Amino acid sequence: MQARLDEETQAALDRVVQRRRMKPSEIVREGIRLVDEKYKSSVFPRLIGVGMYSSGKGDLATNKKYMEGFGAKGLKRGPRK
Repeated sequence: MQARLDEETQAALDRVVQRRRMKPSEIVREGIRLVDEKYKSSVFPRLIGVGMYSSGKGDLATNKKYMEGFGAKGLKRGPRK
């Protein structure tokens, strides 16, 4: 595996290598394990209203017939002044 590190991250890696006298690969492996442990029980936030209701129509997002007249119902405007 290869990874590109920005200057700040590379400097942090170099500091840890020097302090802990570990190989960079050992530090990366330990870091991945720590991140995995931190986030394994986290619940990811949901966007409100996304995927909460089923229309029962499998092609709702792609079939244009469902958009015919959308927004026009109940719209009674007189001439603009």
